Amino acid sequence: QVPPARCALFDPAFSAREAAALEALGLRLLPENEEGKHGVGGSATLFYMVHCGKALYNNLLWSNWSPAALSKLVIIGNSFRGIEERLLSRILERDYSYIAKVLKGTEEVALPSHPRYLDTFNDTSVHWFPLDKLQELPPEVWDFVEEPTYEDCEDLEIIRK
Repeated sequence: QVPPARCALFDPAFSAREAAALEALGLRLLPENEEGKHGVGGSATLFYMVHCGKALYNNLLWSNWSPAALSKLVIIGNSFRGIEERLLSRILERDYSYIAKVLKGTEEVALPSHPRYLDTFNDTSVHWFPLDKLQELPPEVWDFVEEPTYEDCEDLEIIRK
């Protein structure tokens, strides 16, 4: 069991009442919008990011861009394979390059669909990054660590700071 105080939450849409209720439950609210750029800091970390924009996943990968850090995180969120299937490869590589680069180092299992919520949770998967798969990626994958900016991105789904 994970103690509530070790659970950090952030949603820019939290109301003051929601934030107060979460804090009353002993959960820790992150003080600012990190735009998904949250480092794991050497600890195994689960990110629950259902229905988040692609930029949030890309930013999370960027902020943990090393085999050692990525191997410590698990993401429950939109399917990376689904993102790859729905986007033109040039758009994926230009706007969401960290998702594109890590696909071959990712294990992904789709969560089962619920018959009542077929249109809501139909694209949710659990993602993890086994160290041995990450280490098999070409070394140049890890060389480029420029912070994503999304200047040419037409469908940016992120709430900025």
